[in-house]
Amino acid sequence: MTDGGRANADIAGALVSIVGEENVSVEQDILGDHSRCLGPSPVGDPLSVVRPGCPEEIQQIVRLANELEFNIVPASSGAPHLRGGAVPSGEGVILDLSRMKRIMRIDRRNKVAVIEPGVTFGELEEGAAKVGLKVLTPLLPRANKSVLASYLDREPITIPKYHWDMTDPLLCTEIIFGTGEFFRTGAAAGPGTLEEMWKAGLGLKNPMGPSATDIVRLVQGSQGTMGIVTWASVKLEVAPQIRRCYFLKGETFGPLIDFAYRVLRRKMTDEFFMLNAPALASMLAKNNDDIAALAAPQSPFTIVFCLAGYAHLPEKRLAYLEKDIADVAKQCGVEIKREIPGADGMRMIELMDHPCSVPYWKHRAKGAAFDIFFLSTLDKLPQLLAVMTGTVQESGFHAERLGLYVQPIQQGRACHAEFHLYYDPSDEAEARTAGDILATASERLAYAGAFFSRPYFPWVDVAYRRCPDTVWMLKELKRVFDPKNVLNRGKLCFSGVE
Repeated sequence: MTDGGRANADIAGALVSIVGEENVSVEQDILGDHSRCLGPSPVGDPLSVVRPGCPEEIQQIVRLANELEFNIVPASSGAPHLRGGAVPSGEGVILDLSRMKRIMRIDRRNKVAVIEPGVTFGELEEGAAKVGLKVLTPLLPRANKSVLASYLDREPITIPKYHWDMTDPLLCTEIIFGTGEFFRTGAAAGPGTLEEMWKAGLGLKNPMGPSATDIVRLVQGSQGTMGIVTWASVKLEVAPQIRRCYFLKGETFGPLIDFAYRVLRRKMTDEFFMLNAPALASMLAKNNDDIAALAAPQSPFTIVFCLAGYAHLPEKRLAYLEKDIADVAKQCGVEIKREIPGADGMRMIELMDHPCSVPYWKHRAKGAAFDIFFLSTLDKLPQLLAVMTGTVQESGFHAERLGLYVQPIQQGRACHAEFHLYYDPSDEAEARTAGDILATASERLAYAGAFFSRPYFPWVDVAYRRCPDTVWMLKELKRVFDPKNVLNRGKLCFSGVE
């Protein structure tokens, strides 16, 4: 056995002593699920997959990594992975948190749930519905998507009026840093145990603190490079008594953006997002055979939004909202519809309220898709779309293979914009062309004002090249919280951290 083989065997043996033999895997098919993602991230080399069952086991694994100097890659969602954050940069031990599936508490009064990393959206939705609450979800998450993984990655939720701060809906957290130390953020900082705080009436709803710090912002969006979250409190909202879905179709962006600003500023809607025809067809279709037929009759752009009535006078609330929003539409020169080709409001609500069925909606058109996502403001979308479509046209890529999803955030102050490049993964030339577009368009979009706030592999250099002072500070913080660089090496700007 080589020195590397002996070292790997020592690591696997030590992991078995912590979590038990049944919770350590070295089978090639399991490792293969963690060696690649469906995005453009390079292939990694997972040494083993370890599945802890409690925070104390995670702490022991982190301390072992410091002792034996191996790389830990946290993961809590099921395969296939889409963006590369859970794929090792080189060698690494996969810390699979999916065993930790407890919904520790659902607090109806404070509209808060306390959950572990393995809890999926479907599981939390089931628990919340029993007490009349609603989970704040991204658009069509996969069935095995971890709620905490989504919130830690700052995936946008579909209801902008409930998105006040960039950390929402994430609240308080328990973190294990790269040193192996426990830390609790916000109201969870204590004093006392969770049970003692609950008994005292604390809802764990304030994410800031302890004192003047706001450590959760350091961990959120860090792709597991700063700390491992063992549980968190997350926001829930009251489930509506009645809810209706509407559509707004547009040939151009202008009137739709005007409408969006007016209604979002007044917090009139619940769900609110925009799709272009290919993305909308991919969302509605059950497989790729339906997509062309569904996309053809759609308008170039469609806004989807919901109005809701709650416990008190729900019908009257819905009636005045419908009237007010109709007035806004008239002022903007657009018309509100109750159905579009292939779907009415009830069908769209059914889609939005459940995790995505298989195949994943972005992959239905051609089997795979590369995403380019960033933050911007709604008024800049026309010029950013022009940059993207120009790049696609230069490459000869078919226009109908370019999807667009726009999600307003922070009550419409900004937006998450996402381009999808649909391609056939079995066609090497097509996959290469999609990858080339991804690289070229990312540079051009950044120059045009796109802000890559979640820099995965394709645009790490694009994001950090312009911010050397930020890179310096992040590396200094990395040395404080993970001095031996055992957490997800090589991600973000940490490839050179020693």
